[in-house]
Amino acid sequence: MKNLKKLFAVCLALVMLLSCVPAAFAAEVDDATIDMDAECSLTIWKYDFTNARKDGVWDDDSFISTGWREPYVEEVLGEAVRVGDANGEIDNPLGNGQNSNGYAQKGIEFTILRVADFVTYSEPANDEHPEYELIELLYGFDSVEAADLLAAIGLADGAGRAEYADSLNHQLMPVSEELAAIDSTIYYYTSDTLNKALYDSLSANATAVKDALEAYVKANRNSIVMEKTNENGKTMERGLQTGLYICVETSVSESVLTTNPFFVSLPMTSVSGDSNSASPEGGHVWNYNVVVYPKDEVSIPELTKEVRESASLSTGKNNGTDEITDGFDHIATGSSGDVMEYQILSTLGAITSDATKYTHLSYYDTICGGIDYNKNLKDVKIEVYSDKDCTDKVATWLQDDGRFTVTYSSDDRHMTIDITEAGLAEINGDSANVNGHLYKGYSNYTLRITYTATINSDDSFIYGEAGNDNEVVMTWKRTSTEYYDTLIDDCHVFSFGLDLTKIFSDIDSESATEMDMFKHVKFRIRNVSDGYWLTAVRDEETGIYYVTGHVTEEADSTIFYPVTSGGEFGKIVIKGCEEDSYEIFEIETANGYIKLKDSVMVDIWVEEDTLHPCDIYSKDILGVLQNDPHYNFDGGHDLSLSNIPQTQLAHNYLLSYAAVNGKDTDMLTDGESEGALAYVQPIKNDKGFDLPQTGDNGVWMYGAIGITMMAGALVVILLASKKNKKNQSAR
Repeated sequence: MKNLKKLFAVCLALVMLLSCVPAAFAAEVDDATIDMDAECSLTIWKYDFTNARKDGVWDDDSFISTGWREPYVEEVLGEAVRVGDANGEIDNPLGNGQNSNGYAQKGIEFTILRVADFVTYSEPANDEHPEYELIELLYGFDSVEAADLLAAIGLADGAGRAEYADSLNHQLMPVSEELAAIDSTIYYYTSDTLNKALYDSLSANATAVKDALEAYVKANRNSIVMEKTNENGKTMERGLQTGLYICVETSVSESVLTTNPFFVSLPMTSVSGDSNSASPEGGHVWNYNVVVYPKDEVSIPELTKEVRESASLSTGKNNGTDEITDGFDHIATGSSGDVMEYQILSTLGAITSDATKYTHLSYYDTICGGIDYNKNLKDVKIEVYSDKDCTDKVATWLQDDGRFTVTYSSDDRHMTIDITEAGLAEINGDSANVNGHLYKGYSNYTLRITYTATINSDDSFIYGEAGNDNEVVMTWKRTSTEYYDTLIDDCHVFSFGLDLTKIFSDIDSESATEMDMFKHVKFRIRNVSDGYWLTAVRDEETGIYYVTGHVTEEADSTIFYPVTSGGEFGKIVIKGCEEDSYEIFEIETANGYIKLKDSVMVDIWVEEDTLHPCDIYSKDILGVLQNDPHYNFDGGHDLSLSNIPQTQLAHNYLLSYAAVNGKDTDMLTDGESEGALAYVQPIKNDKGFDLPQTGDNGVWMYGAIGITMMAGALVVILLASKKNKKNQSAR
């Protein structure tokens, strides 16, 4: 015997629908039965529970879902100062100007739709319970109107329904007045069945379920789009009819802090809370004003830009592999003429539904004046990995594939990489790519963008601790957002130099220049660390040498000559040396002077400057920057970041040090850049030793003596001859 009965108090404990729907405040109605004509309200408070847990200010046992308003939750998550950075480190205030809003999520849109009515059903004793008659609360869904909803949660064609209730007259309690005259079948379900079906379907394929439910509520003319959550994370809808509602998050934040769709009953039975709860104890009160604190899932995009010296000719500080950890870092040193390899690691957020698909994705890269893109090589490449560590490659995109484009500004200082419609379709999963996770497409996948650039061999490069910044801006937009979001990261390339002076022991450098002595002074320099000889080009105006590359044979290396003008007599300045050990060889000097017996060893090394963090800012309290870039020059973005709360990136500049023959020496300033040139103490050549009587004076002396002796002998001969003639005459 199946009878339709009035709704009464016995259904109270059976009304609760989703364990994920937390607390509330309600108008207290002590009547045993529901007032079907009462107006209800639904309030949703959207908080970032994920980061709250990460920051240590929240855990899952902090409160129990009751359906009532919970001031405790709002105090902890809404009014408390948020601490912790993107990595969840404690005691690191963000300084974001949003402390009064804590973990509140602004700009989130929910769409709700009444989908079922209540009915209390009495079932007679049967094989499952022969001793008693079962009385329970059921929810009646119109099989036509709710077909897509039920199919989305795995209950297509009435699967799982309470078949024993099929004979109930649906016209007695229609879902809506429009359905009163429709000759259709009503499917009846228990709350347990609905909860389990929704949970199982979301666990199996969250994206497909969310897509289907989003489409369902958006297409239904009776759906109610709630106002977006305010700065406190709150949205509220009044004047709602009693019944069962489906709630779907139809517009999400850039952080993709999404909430799974959920059912909520208006009214609902009160639930006992804990010591922090404002809920009445026990399920004895109808709550017509339900307050929900939905749990969220977080998926925040990430961006990292790193650089390394190329391993060509085995000079790079790496093994030349494709591993992201092989020499890549936010900071690197390189020599002039070196090829630098860049990688941009861009971890995408989850694509949880159609509302979170990417409609725009680009990377705006800026390179410093002293480094040039190798744009003619078309070496920009995008590799897609399923993990952040980039160990599982699933796809490789090349410039000619049509999935992205590369353009350069007129001054070649900016490179824009735009993901095309074809690329976005692959990312969004429109091409039927399956990632094996709950979400479709490249959800939480990492795009690894690589390209190369070459350090200039001139004064356009900044030498020393000021470094050369190279920035990238990731910009994206999702289906449900009206604004663009951005992330920023940068890396730095450093290079240094040598500053030495050649002097003579007995003559000043200006006089040496006038006597043309420096033309015989010659040096060669070897990079001991990497095993090559330097090549360089000389600026004839300044006399400064700029490294251009390296050779393996000494005979092919550059001969360095001292400056002979401009007041820098005898000076040799070489710019473009990386963090390495260098050996200076004096291979020739002026006549009459002794060149160095041994080479001079110069060591240059760097350490992280913990007091000098990079001055690029990347994240606001939501983890990204809300921004609206304008394409106003050569494909670039005009980014206005000055008024956006941001946090500093977690990497620093470098401090440089040097030593000559094992003893510390100064690093000289070059222009406004400190720590640029390793000071090499003057290299002095002493005058050679005079060998005894081996020079011009000895030769003259011996000549003079010889001439004198010869003259004396001639005189003796002449006198003897004269004497002989005189004696002959006397005879």
